[in-house]
Amino acid sequence: MAHPVIGWEQEKPVPDHHIFNDYLNVRDGRLYFEDLDLAQLFVGGRQDQGLMKTLPSPLEIIYLPKIRQKIERMRRIFADVSAEIGYAGRFHYAYASKANAAEEVMRTTLGAGAHHEMSGTVDVEIARLMIAAGRLTPEQMVICNGFKAAGTDYADNIVRLRREHDNVIPVVEALGELPPLIDSGLRFEVGLRQKSYGPHRDLAEMDAYNCRFGMDVDTLWKAAEAVAAAPNLSLKLYHAMVGSQIVSEADFLTWLTPPIEIYAQLRQQYPGLSIFDFGGGVPAPMTLDFTFDYHGFVRRLLTTLQAVCARYDVPVPDVMGEFGRYTATEHGAHLFKVVTVKENRSKLPWYIIDGSIMTSFPDSWALSEHFIVLPLNHLDKPFRRVQLGGMTCDSDDVYPPKPSHSPLYLPVETDDLYIGFFGIGAYQEMLGGVRGSKHCALPEAVELIVDRDSDGRYQFEILPGQSSNDVLRNLGYKKPLPELTGVDDYAKAR
Repeated sequence: MAHPVIGWEQEKPVPDHHIFNDYLNVRDGRLYFEDLDLAQLFVGGRQDQGLMKTLPSPLEIIYLPKIRQKIERMRRIFADVSAEIGYAGRFHYAYASKANAAEEVMRTTLGAGAHHEMSGTVDVEIARLMIAAGRLTPEQMVICNGFKAAGTDYADNIVRLRREHDNVIPVVEALGELPPLIDSGLRFEVGLRQKSYGPHRDLAEMDAYNCRFGMDVDTLWKAAEAVAAAPNLSLKLYHAMVGSQIVSEADFLTWLTPPIEIYAQLRQQYPGLSIFDFGGGVPAPMTLDFTFDYHGFVRRLLTTLQAVCARYDVPVPDVMGEFGRYTATEHGAHLFKVVTVKENRSKLPWYIIDGSIMTSFPDSWALSEHFIVLPLNHLDKPFRRVQLGGMTCDSDDVYPPKPSHSPLYLPVETDDLYIGFFGIGAYQEMLGGVRGSKHCALPEAVELIVDRDSDGRYQFEILPGQSSNDVLRNLGYKKPLPELTGVDDYAKAR
């Protein structure tokens, strides 16, 4: 039976210089994230790479160069395919901030030139902070998705943001979202969202699909007419998101073709419409067996746009994608120490880590999602099949997920054994609650933000984790207690 490949699947040691994927590789029995020796973060290394200290476990890694690589790779693919087929439109890369709205992620995506896609009122404040810091420039678009009914803080804040930034594009979900924009008197280029989410083969299936996002075809045309009639609005963008983490290029384009038809029909009547936004859905590798032909997908998308637009005798549009999971997944990792091993008459031994699986990666518990798990050291030792358990008193704090058939192998040698979960940079921390109180009141781990300068040298920034008193304050216990010696050392890393 096929299963997601989440790690090494043999009892023999991992060969030296083995490459797991484009950023994880083995050298001298240790796991490297590109060129960064991960084991050195805990046990030191043969050559210090600039950190000058060891850190406590558990530890969250934020590897910012990976974000830039992902953005540049997708831009290069669109540029190459456009040149191959003579596509006349431009490509706009937008980062979907809901995947990970941390400051270091936002400054990195914006610094790489990505446009900013948002979904709620706090996102507006993030955009304002980025504008004030000079990171969100006048040339970068702010795409305002999400529900923004009249009278909501989000609707009001979008209008305020427009006074500070010309390039704000509200994407209308319903006719009732237009009055605040019209009444503002401000010039707005707007987008319209099609009710297109979910699998469908044709327009009728798409329009009948049960989805709370976007407008059906009739309402969409009414919205376009209302925009055209408003003295201060113009139609700029058409938004059609058909799914999330779509791993079949053929299915992706099958579902996008009906929206492309609607775009071309709208473009015939509204010549200011110029951006086809296919939304999210471009997948990211979260396991070692992941395959997706990004180049093939882009070729299918652009050739379909060419063919449909030629049939309707309209120019091809600029193309926008909203890349959340694709952008942020691989830059994040969470590292733990194996603190004990329990045989417990189990079929497989239990390796217990010094943190929680279900609170650190909620999707593993809630959606039975798989992530890559590899040891940071002892890769040159024999392996055995195991099951992982977290520190919470919860039967679901286990890995692999309970319904999974994926085997997990880790070294037999468990003295000072450290392991890492990889591909967890999108959604997991946001769902788990940044700086919030976790299940069983486990404190949040120290974070290590990793970047590289222009010469390739590593740069490190350490963010302290939570202390016991931080957790108590979150839970409403006002009076702090003296911290126990050793218990909160992880929270004091600087």
